[in-house]
Amino acid sequence: MDAVEKANAERQRRWTKEAKIGEGTYAVVYRGREVATGRKIAIKKIKVGQFKDGLDMSAIREVKFLRELKHQNVIELLDVFSSKTNLNLVLEFLDTDLELVIKDRSLVFLPADIKAWMAMTFRGLEFCHRNWILHRDLKPNNLLIGADGQLKIADFGLARDFADPGYKMTCQVITRWYRPPELLYGCRYYSTAVDIWSVGCIFAELMLRTPYLPGETDMDQLKTIFRALGTPTEEDWPGHKKLPDYVPIENFPKTPLRDLFTAASSDCLNLLSKCLIYDPRRRISAKDALNHPYFFALPYPSHPSKLPKPAKKDSGGHAALEEVDGNVDFTGSGPGVKANPPNRLKRKLSMEDGGSRSIARRLDFTAKS
Repeated sequence: MDAVEKANAERQRRWTKEAKIGEGTYAVVYRGREVATGRKIAIKKIKVGQFKDGLDMSAIREVKFLRELKHQNVIELLDVFSSKTNLNLVLEFLDTDLELVIKDRSLVFLPADIKAWMAMTFRGLEFCHRNWILHRDLKPNNLLIGADGQLKIADFGLARDFADPGYKMTCQVITRWYRPPELLYGCRYYSTAVDIWSVGCIFAELMLRTPYLPGETDMDQLKTIFRALGTPTEEDWPGHKKLPDYVPIENFPKTPLRDLFTAASSDCLNLLSKCLIYDPRRRISAKDALNHPYFFALPYPSHPSKLPKPAKKDSGGHAALEEVDGNVDFTGSGPGVKANPPNRLKRKLSMEDGGSRSIARRLDFTAKS
């Protein structure tokens, strides 16, 4: 056994797999533990042997980017080792994701909760963009949540750097419901704005508790977007008719966001609208989003530890009874009762908690960490 093989074997012995917790086309995720300390970890086994035509690069990129990105709102890569034809990424263990939180109808969201999740998402994304990395697959189940409530961006399998603005990239990225119209029209030269559109879709989904723009095909996705936001004109989006896959679509009128998001604040709708601008050059940046008045207006963002989370399950797989701090239902439908219709912003937030301002300061959403 040479030195490299020996080092790899030593790294492998540091970790143990316990149970499979997820599987995709190219990877299987296991829950595991660090042998020396017993702490929980996740092991993402990438099936390198299944890749063809250079797709190995996605696994290499994921390792490269996660090694570079150290931030409280980006998942941490702890180790890497190989076994047979598989590449194993050892990651910090996070026990749920934002999709599960959104779908759990026993949870009721405060406006302050949505604000906290959005702030953490923008913080992690701003750090990625500041380091010249596009995520290219932001969606609720790629936003993982730890036991302490911290949200972390995960799954960098489609990520890539974008330092050269003239570099041609594939448009076949980002899960369809979160994919911006420029990619649906075949744009091959793009930048950070594609991730911002995805975050706008997640923002809307947090308020609606259902996907905002769920198209069935790429063409239907464009129609779904245009029905919701109006068919773009040349004034709205200069040059979009010159994109490679442009096809004219019937004219849908622009519907004010207020008509759907009836209980959202003006600041909230303003930030949402800036994430969903058709012209990518005019879409808000993650840095500017963090400085938007929405994050500094009442109600202040919930502290991560106070955010609602799905009930834990006991060893028999049954939901364990636990109280979720801050999840008081002012509508009269308590925990376990199907929550009220989609827009959870209809709940009123009492600002009698004098600790809210200090919580907002501690979160320090504009920090350059």
